[in-house]
Amino acid sequence: MAKFRKFWKNANFRLKAGLIITLIFFIIGFVVYFFPHEDPFAFNTYPNKLGASMEHPLGTTNMGQDVMWLLIEAIHNSLTIGLIVALIGTVVGVFVGLLAGFAGGALDRVLMLITDTFVVIPSLPILILMTSLMKGSSTVILMALVLALFAWAWPSRQIRSMALTIKERDFIHTARFSGEGTIQIVVTEILPFALSWSLSNFMNAVLSAIGSESSLAVLGLSPGSLVSLGNMIQWAREKNAIFTQQWLWIGSPIVATVVLFIGLFMLITGYNDYQSMKRGR
Repeated sequence: MAKFRKFWKNANFRLKAGLIITLIFFIIGFVVYFFPHEDPFAFNTYPNKLGASMEHPLGTTNMGQDVMWLLIEAIHNSLTIGLIVALIGTVVGVFVGLLAGFAGGALDRVLMLITDTFVVIPSLPILILMTSLMKGSSTVILMALVLALFAWAWPSRQIRSMALTIKERDFIHTARFSGEGTIQIVVTEILPFALSWSLSNFMNAVLSAIGSESSLAVLGLSPGSLVSLGNMIQWAREKNAIFTQQWLWIGSPIVATVVLFIGLFMLITGYNDYQSMKRGR
């Protein structure tokens, strides 16, 4: 508790605001989400086109769905996709980058060739093709795995440059002479130096993954049965929510997406400034 008070005292405004906003979304997506409720995706569960009320704070859609619970499920699924993509992208990217930078030689060249291939390939056409082949039958996990396919390359490139500088330090030579293997040195000696950068990359990857899924959804390429923030916007567009003046239906996912993006951006930039301040001390 004392460490948290010290952290909160030293944290800048952006970091504090980003933490609060992100925490609110996580509570909505992973706590409120598990409260008992009707399936928000089911049609005609409630009367159509209801306005805001105590029973339905955000009204209902023209298909009889409760907008509030639809939004809560969308936040849950979008955050889940973002976390899975960020976890896979960060872990794979950091490990490949550290291994390539430390090992050098043929292994470095092979790993960087694969990495550069994924860096230069335009991801959007590939994602469009893969989501089209899934024909709307994708799950949250499968969608996250598709997005994670392109999430590890840039982190790998960036962390490799860090490994190249660290591997020439005296403690690395000492570990090598003591008989430690390459994997052991990477995990126990070099990885701790990359943890701060990895956390920043993880948060950025969550933001990028949610943005990518939302972009595909608005283009009509996200699975039709996946309740996500992007799909909520797309469904509202398809059903002419603007022309029928159902502002809560189309407005709530747009506002939620914007606020979530602002919160994650403030969290990332605030955390980077906080780390810079700590290193400057």
